[in-house]
Amino acid sequence: MESIIAGIRTLFVQWKQEAPDRIEKLPQSGSDRIYFRIYHSGNTYIATHGVNTRENRTFIYFSRHFKERHLPVPEIFAVNETETTYIQEDLGTQSLLDELEARGYSIPVYELFKKSLRSLARIQVLGDADLDYSYSLTAKEFGKQAIMSDLLYFKYYFLDTLGIPYDKQQLLDDFEALSSYLNFTEHKYFMFRDFQSRNIIVANDAVSFIDYQGGMKGALQYDVASMLWQAKAGLSEEWKDSLLEYYMDEVDGLLDKPLNRTAFVSQYNGYVLIRLLQVMGAYGFRGLFERKAHFLASIPLALRNLKFFLDNKPMGIATPEFERVLQLAIADEMIERFESPQADEQTPLVVTINSFSYRNGIPADDTGTGGGFVFDMRGLLNPGRFDEYKYLCGKDKPVQDFLEQRTLMNEFLNGVWNVVDITVEDYLKRGFSSLTVLFGCTGGQHRSVYAAEQTARHLRNKYRVKVVMNHLNENNWLTQST
Repeated sequence: MESIIAGIRTLFVQWKQEAPDRIEKLPQSGSDRIYFRIYHSGNTYIATHGVNTRENRTFIYFSRHFKERHLPVPEIFAVNETETTYIQEDLGTQSLLDELEARGYSIPVYELFKKSLRSLARIQVLGDADLDYSYSLTAKEFGKQAIMSDLLYFKYYFLDTLGIPYDKQQLLDDFEALSSYLNFTEHKYFMFRDFQSRNIIVANDAVSFIDYQGGMKGALQYDVASMLWQAKAGLSEEWKDSLLEYYMDEVDGLLDKPLNRTAFVSQYNGYVLIRLLQVMGAYGFRGLFERKAHFLASIPLALRNLKFFLDNKPMGIATPEFERVLQLAIADEMIERFESPQADEQTPLVVTINSFSYRNGIPADDTGTGGGFVFDMRGLLNPGRFDEYKYLCGKDKPVQDFLEQRTLMNEFLNGVWNVVDITVEDYLKRGFSSLTVLFGCTGGQHRSVYAAEQTARHLRNKYRVKVVMNHLNENNWLTQST
């Protein structure tokens, strides 16, 4: 990590002829790319590092192509020689999803959705002109083969992983029929592939787009389906229908002839299904295979979204075996497999989380149960060895940045949570009243404090369980006055 940050600093100096004030690593997303925010003279920039140079080249090319056409994407300022790191415009920190969560289903948020769909139509149609699709990562066009790949992705990483039974030949025949039906669409332009409210940045009441390196030529319906049916957004049917009408109005103003709206909506429903299944396949891979907690937690919401669609929206084509299998996938007992138990006011369980110093030994258990976990954090680099962090603690942002950027803290905690979650869920189901989780490091001030705070947050968010937090060595923390 330190070598990556050094490389970003070097690239910034080459571009600006001045050193940055500081560089902060941003939270890791679902991809392997690593993002940083660069601070310099009151301005901020985003640096991206990724070893997939083809992916980097695609994003850089698409960005420059769209920017030349005055479309709302970030400007690329600098790229290193190996094409592993680039610096781009910082569009802001607030996504459309953040706006929705903060302001609810309000008129201002509805207007932001309209602005997003208007800009989507423009980038799809105007951005398509003279775009070199040879830069596309997987395929130049989202055609029959790509649709079939999404269906198989869902089959391999969700249906097969969970052991849902099906007639293989009949299912493949249905996949063939559905992919052929959706392939014959009249309007194919630029397609983002992952157009959702998380990838729409809002600043000064304007919207901009990020994360379009997976783009290719494809049906107009796919991206609007991705946005309006995003499970996390949870848009009402009224919003979905009216926003789709607004989007079609915007597209009509950009095309040579008006849309055939009946045909457009019929195929739109098919693309909604393809998008929902592609998301389920991704959650299956990231969650069921890679065991990433965020993706596992997203599966129930995505299944309920799929269930609502199947119960209410006709696809315009018969796929009997596929429809039968989907009904098994959205059954209540399947959804319940992925839902975490939730505590309420009557739940007896209290999780006590303590940080401590090994200099004082492992704390005695005074709960009377004799159970719980002790995690030794001393295998991670200690921020307290560096003068700039010595008098801070694990609740201070500079220490948090150090642990997230320069150690394997995130990987360590993911392992901890995989173990602790099993016990929390069991205790919730069995009505137990007490669980203790201890984190120890040398001084009980940096690593253990950070781990305890993050674990408390994780358990509250996931299970709504009562948590009691204690930093047992807090009275002995090093401060400037000691």
